[in-house]
Amino acid sequence: MSRCTAPVKGHSSASAAENCPACRGRYGRSGGGYRSYSPSSYSSSPTIGGSRSSVSGSVRSSKPRWSGAGSAILYTAEEVRALTPVRNSVENLANQPDLRDVFLCHAWDDRKGAAKELHDLLESHGVKVWFSEKDVGLGVPLLRAIDKGLAKSRVGIVLVTPAMLRRLPSEGIADKELSALLAGDRLIPIVHETTYEALREVSPLLGSRSGLSTAEEPMADVAAKLAELVAL
Repeated sequence: MSRCTAPVKGHSSASAAENCPACRGRYGRSGGGYRSYSPSSYSSSPTIGGSRSSVSGSVRSSKPRWSGAGSAILYTAEEVRALTPVRNSVENLANQPDLRDVFLCHAWDDRKGAAKELHDLLESHGVKVWFSEKDVGLGVPLLRAIDKGLAKSRVGIVLVTPAMLRRLPSEGIADKELSALLAGDRLIPIVHETTYEALREVSPLLGSRSGLSTAEEPMADVAAKLAELVAL
C-alpha cells in the first residue's frame, strides 16, 4: 500500500496531492478539501481580541547599573528611570564623610507603625537611617534636629500614607522636610496604603515624582531596592 508523502497537517497544494501516490485523485483539480499550512498558522503566542497579546510595561525585568553582579532584584523600566537621578546624587556625595544613607520623612502617626517597619527593614540591610524616633533626644529642638538630619543624609525617603496626606495641608514639620528634599534629586516617595493619584490631589509637586509603592510589592522588597540604591 502506498504511503502518503504529505506533512502531518496535509498537502500544501492540489498539485502536491496529485503527485502523492496515496492521495492522487482524491481531491480533484480544484484543490478543494486539502488543508494548507504555514509556520505562522501555528504560532504558540496567545491572542486577545484578534491580536497578539503584549507583555505589560510594569513587568519587572530590568537591572540598573548599580545592581551588583549577584543581585536578584528586578525593577520595572519606570523604576529605573525614577531612581537613576537619585543614584547619581548618591554617587556625587560618596566622598563626603559621616553622611547617613537615608533620611526617613514620615507622618507622626506612622512613627510606631509603617515608618518603624521601613526603618527596621532598611537597617537589617545595613542602611544608615536618620529616624526622628531614635535621633531626636529629649529636650532637643525638633526642627533644628531635622535640619541637621537632612544636611547629613544622602537620600530622602518620604513615606506617603493616609496619615501623611492628612498632615500635608497643615504645613507642619513634614511639609518643611519635603520642601528641603524637593529642592534636589534626592527624594523618593514610597506610597503605602494609598495611591499616587491621592497624593497628587494633596501635593502635585511631590506627586510628580516617581517612586515605589507597596501596592506593587511588599515593604520588604521596597527596602531591598532602597538598600541597593544607596550602597557604595
